[in-house]
Amino acid sequence: QDGPQRKKRKSEVAEVDKQLDILAIGTAVGSILLYSTVKGELQSKLNGGHDNKVNCVRWHQDNCCLYSCSDDKHIVEWNTQTCKVKCKWKGDNSSVTSLCISPDGKMLLSAGRVIKLWDLETKEVYRHFTGHATSVSSLMFTTVKPMNENKPFDGITGLYFLSGATHDRLLSVWYIRSDRKEKNAVMSFTVTDEPTFIDLTVSEVKEEPVKLAVVCRDGQLHLFEHILNGYCKKPLTSNCTIQIATPGNDGDSTPKPVPILAAAFCSDKQSLLLVYGNLLQPIIEKVSLNTTESHVCLIRDIQKALSLKTDVAVTKVKTPVVNSDTKVLVPGIPGHSTAVKTPSLGKEKKKNKRKPGETEESIEERLGALDIDVSKVKTPGGLPQTDSFAVLLVQGLESNDAEILNRVLNTRKDHVIKNTVARMPMHAVIPLLHELTKRLQGNPYSASLMVRWLKSVLTLHASYLSTLPDLIPQLGMLYQLMESRVKTLQKLSRLHGRLFILVTQVAASEAVQDVAEVNQTAKLVYEDESSEEEGSDDEMIADKDSDENWEEDEEKEEQSDEQDMTVEKEINGDSDLDPENESEEE
Repeated sequence: QDGPQRKKRKSEVAEVDKQLDILAIGTAVGSILLYSTVKGELQSKLNGGHDNKVNCVRWHQDNCCLYSCSDDKHIVEWNTQTCKVKCKWKGDNSSVTSLCISPDGKMLLSAGRVIKLWDLETKEVYRHFTGHATSVSSLMFTTVKPMNENKPFDGITGLYFLSGATHDRLLSVWYIRSDRKEKNAVMSFTVTDEPTFIDLTVSEVKEEPVKLAVVCRDGQLHLFEHILNGYCKKPLTSNCTIQIATPGNDGDSTPKPVPILAAAFCSDKQSLLLVYGNLLQPIIEKVSLNTTESHVCLIRDIQKALSLKTDVAVTKVKTPVVNSDTKVLVPGIPGHSTAVKTPSLGKEKKKNKRKPGETEESIEERLGALDIDVSKVKTPGGLPQTDSFAVLLVQGLESNDAEILNRVLNTRKDHVIKNTVARMPMHAVIPLLHELTKRLQGNPYSASLMVRWLKSVLTLHASYLSTLPDLIPQLGMLYQLMESRVKTLQKLSRLHGRLFILVTQVAASEAVQDVAEVNQTAKLVYEDESSEEEGSDDEMIADKDSDENWEEDEEKEEQSDEQDMTVEKEINGDSDLDPENESEEE
């Protein structure tokens, strides 16, 4: 601005103004989005530079130039007008996490674990700075001019810059020297937790101190004020710590801390903008600095600030007046009825005033008036009915809630499983199969339950599954799981048979050993006399019978012998013998 300048054309002025409202957003896939804050829409998209997550994006003083770094270890220089890569080079051996451009725009600081200072013209490393054990999350210059004003200034030598790393409670300050001797930090600031947001006022004059605001993960804000004038051995502590808490009046007497999300210095360098509360609905407040106290706690009632907005939103909703005779149909799954609840306005409670003679209605009568079947009202701890199992299953699959899924899938009743699978929507079939496959890999007890569900799904939804083009990859894991289980079945059955034989033999041998020897001799003999006499009479009768039979047999034998003798004599002619001889022969 010192020398005479030529007037800019209108088109050039418009281009510069157009660039000022653009917000550059790095994405996880590697592309960068340029968003126009004035138009409220996406202006362009920068592709082809990174193939991994973008960690940091920095605008150059020249508005058309943008620098980005990524997990792919590269730094990319972009031309935002043509949306093309100007230059790309490897920044580190690991992912590059942070960038910062020097005040004159000729140098670039990049950091992974090692901080490097690059010359932007030649893209060569000018200096190395080592000292952080983890990846660096923030880099920023703290001075614009060198403190020693006697030496000529080359744009970078003599400047200080600040760095903070993840899981590190120390913020380091580095000094860029003309020689390459010293590479360590010249001083450090200590905070209570990992820094999440840092803002500072740049020191432009030698005696002007650097003011630093550091927001930590624990929700506290630390303020530092220090003149950068060389080496300092001990870590510097904060001049002031700011916290925010609730008043703790209504209902809850204990005040609760409110986390500070970010803080930034205003242009006058004497006041701060604080961002606190909820990430989705943050509250921004301007606070003037008072560094005489070492610890400041601001009392803020967040509930009132938020409740004002919610009350306005509620009043816009109109609820229809419902008579007792009308029946309201609520959208949802058939078989489900929901009672219409009218929102209570404020904290006003209507008291039911009864006349002296009236008696209070029972709960059953009230439910009858609401047209709800008392027998179907579920107990709070009881299991839901069959018609709601399908709804619960779909909810559990969509929210991936293990408690709901366990409650439904641990059912043993086959008819409940069949009805649930039949009533569930088609889009939930594949997620259910994936969940069953995951549970089949667990312990055998759960696998035996999951097989019942699997059978029902495959039988009832076979026609739907056959229409899916990618069915084979979807069910590939399940098929392999079943194949591996079936392969071991034969070996397991053999082992089962052998073990069964061994166990039965051991049990039999133990049973034999356990049986004691039985004594065969009688301990007591009882003899009855009458029974002996009767026995002897029977024997006598039997002997008589046998003797008589014996005599009869002898007589028969003798008669037969005589007949034989007479026949022989008649043949021989010796029939006339003396009777005496006969008697002798007899």
